Amino acid sequence: MTRPTTPTAGAATGATELPPSALVRERTRAAWLFLTPTLVAMALVAGWPLARTFWFAFSDANLTDMAAAQFVGLASLQSVLEDPDWWTTVWTTFRFALVSVSLETVLGLIIALALNAKFPGRGMLRAAVLVPWAIPTVVSARMWAWMFNDIYGVINAMFLSVGLISEPLAWTAEPELSLLAVVAVDVWKTTPFMALLILAALQMLPGDIYEAAKIDGAGPIRVFFQVTLPLLKGPLMVAVIFRMLDALRVFDIFFVLTGGSTDTMPMAGYSRQRMFEYQEIGVGSASAALLFVIIALFTTVYMVVGRVKLGGEA
Repeated sequence: MTRPTTPTAGAATGATELPPSALVRERTRAAWLFLTPTLVAMALVAGWPLARTFWFAFSDANLTDMAAAQFVGLASLQSVLEDPDWWTTVWTTFRFALVSVSLETVLGLIIALALNAKFPGRGMLRAAVLVPWAIPTVVSARMWAWMFNDIYGVINAMFLSVGLISEPLAWTAEPELSLLAVVAVDVWKTTPFMALLILAALQMLPGDIYEAAKIDGAGPIRVFFQVTLPLLKGPLMVAVIFRMLDALRVFDIFFVLTGGSTDTMPMAGYSRQRMFEYQEIGVGSASAALLFVIIALFTTVYMVVGRVKLGGEA
C-alpha cells in the first residue's frame, strides 16, 4: 500500500521559486532603487561642487571677477607644484596624520579593551569617554589654545611646577611646538571615536574562541596577540582609514591654534589662503584638487594592500 504524497506549500499556493541568477538581479535592482535617492543627494551636495573645483583648477579664476575666468590648462596646477609652501604643507599634513592617527589607534585600542571588560559603572564610564568627541572641534581647539597660552596657560604652569621646563614655552608660536600642540588636541578629541569603533568590533567577536583559548591555558597577553588582534585587523583597517581621511583634510584645529601660520599650515589651509587671502580661485582650486587626488590615491592603496594582506592570511 503506497502512502499518499502531501503537496508542498509552494505547489499548493502555485508559487514558483526564482532561479539564483534571477534572484540576484532582483536584489540588485532593489538595492539600486534604495540607493538612488542617496546617490542623487550626494551628486547635488558633493558631486557638483567637486566638479566646479576641478573646472576652476584649470582656469585663472579670481575672487573679484569669477565670470571672467579663462581656461589656462595646467598653469594653475604648475603654480602649485612649483610653490615651496605647498610642499611644506604636504609634509606638515602627513606628519600630523601619521603621528596623530597612530597614537589614536593605540590609545583607542587600550581604552576599548578596558571598556569591554565587565565592571560596575561601565556604562557611565563609556558615556564619559565620549565627551571630548562630542565637543565641537572649534570649541575644543579654542579651549586648548587658552591652556597652551605661554603666559596664562595651565600647561606651562603644570610643567613649571614639576620642573619639566625652566621657562614658559610658546606652544602655538614655534613651528615644532605648535605641531605637537595640534597633535595633542587632535588625539584628545578623536581617540574616543577610535575607541568607539574598536569597542563595537570587540563586542562582535565570538566568545567561544576565548573559552577555547582559556581551556588551552593561554594568558591574557597571548590571547590578545594571537586571538583578539588578528580578529580586529579588518575593523582596525576601517577605523584607521576613516581617521586618515579626516586627518589629511584637517583645517580647523590648525587654524584655531596657530592662526593660519605658514610654518604649520595643512594642505586645506593652503587652499583657503590662496582662495580667500590671495583671491586666486584657480590656484586654490588646483591645490584642493591635488588634495582630493592625494586622499583618493592613499585610500585606494591602503585598501588594496590591506585586502591583499587579509586575503593572504585567510
